[in-house]
Amino acid sequence: MEPERKDLRALVECGVLLASRALDAGWSRSALSRRLRDEGWTLVRQGAWAQPRTDVDLGLHLKAAQLLHPELVVSHRTSAQLWSIEVLEAGAAAGGAGLVEFTDPLLTSRRRLMGAHVHHLPLTDTDVETVGRHRLRTTTVARTLADLLRSGPRDALVAVESALTQRRVEGVPRPPLITPAALATELASPLLGGTRARQWLALVDLGAGSPAETIARLRMHDAGLHPETQAEVRTRDGRRRFLDFFFRAEGLAVEIEGYAYHGTRDSHRRDMARFNEIAHCPEVRRLLRYPATDVFHHPARILREIRQALADSRV
Repeated sequence: MEPERKDLRALVECGVLLASRALDAGWSRSALSRRLRDEGWTLVRQGAWAQPRTDVDLGLHLKAAQLLHPELVVSHRTSAQLWSIEVLEAGAAAGGAGLVEFTDPLLTSRRRLMGAHVHHLPLTDTDVETVGRHRLRTTTVARTLADLLRSGPRDALVAVESALTQRRVEGVPRPPLITPAALATELASPLLGGTRARQWLALVDLGAGSPAETIARLRMHDAGLHPETQAEVRTRDGRRRFLDFFFRAEGLAVEIEGYAYHGTRDSHRRDMARFNEIAHCPEVRRLLRYPATDVFHHPARILREIRQALADSRV
């Protein structure tokens, strides 16, 4: 007769079963393996299983890791994702493409965690919040943005400007998450990279409406080009329109099309109608339009074309 064992579902926390809990509750390894296989449990990571018919999403992967390693706090780009803060596409992270990011505030864990990059940074209780249905311990918005800026690269300003402004992220409207003053206060702490991060913070533009606009502005800044952002112009019938970038003296407008980056077909059609109106504004003598993909992958060409258009306007 088999010994009495606790029901596996009673051992589940936020959708995750730790094999160690089942073993402590009286299950043998062989019996546990059979039951997990027969009932269709899903292996999330070594030693952690998801209940049958459970959607194994990012939150569940993170919860499994935190249950196995309670010292870990979700941080950096992965924390930004939980807060609905836009970041550049995967591959720009310090940990590499496809890796989730954690911080070990105890500074003791040196073991590698498969599929994750673990930062070793001090955290206080006020740096951490518990969020979401999986009750994930994650760095606060302020600490997340400060960590991204301190660790670099400067393109972390994409996340900063996203959090500071109203955005539509994956189709869902989201209000600003933090104020510039609160972020500046967070960056006052004496952590490595703070001086550089505070210098980068001075480049923030609250008029930025998308990651592509942020990157385009930074590339123009590096090239010595400083257009007005969200510049107001008037159509022939007096309606107000706001341009992504405008070199007013030369009458050159530069617009970034949204469909290629976090946009929809409907928004793309609205953009096209808007571009046609802008092209007929009396102050606009020339209009350059670029998809977001060009901003990210062909910035040198964009800069050459802008420089040429500016030169042509002065002839």
